[in-house]
Amino acid sequence: MIRSFAPALLALALFSTGAVAGNDFWQTPTIHGAGRIHPMPQAAYQPDRQATYKVVFSLSKAGDKPTTVSPSLDHVARAVNLYVNAGVPLSHLKFVAIAAGPATPIVLNDAQYRKKYGVANPNLPLIAQLRKAGVDVAVCAQAVAEHDFQYDWVDPQVTVALSGLTTVIDLQQQGYALSPQ
Repeated sequence: MIRSFAPALLALALFSTGAVAGNDFWQTPTIHGAGRIHPMPQAAYQPDRQATYKVVFSLSKAGDKPTTVSPSLDHVARAVNLYVNAGVPLSHLKFVAIAAGPATPIVLNDAQYRKKYGVANPNLPLIAQLRKAGVDVAVCAQAVAEHDFQYDWVDPQVTVALSGLTTVIDLQQQGYALSPQ
């Protein structure tokens, strides 16, 4: 039993003592600049490289400031980076990320985000990378209405779903695991 934890304990000991150094400790291998990971190929519970992973991410947090990326969106990037780094092909990741509640503004197009916050939408480059990786980034239409946004204010790379509630339930019935954020 202790033997199976040895590599993880060694890595933790090296990290805590400062023995692990270098600029490559944290990496963003697939979604560049977001969702940083520390590769651990010898760690327990590695993803099955042959499996298909179906996950719906319920995005509920905007950035702390209008200039920062949503931590919920960054969490999706981390999941992509972790799975791909562990050898799972992007084609085996069936990920849907649906924004609602306080996360709703992260999907505004740049012009509307600038009108509301006075800065460019920092989430759009990350959304573009996630889309390129095959992640369907969506927004709850009910939340768009509740925020008094127009539907044409939603960036065109974002899917407008009926609601976050029905999307999560429907996808779970199709076998998707829920990752709340």
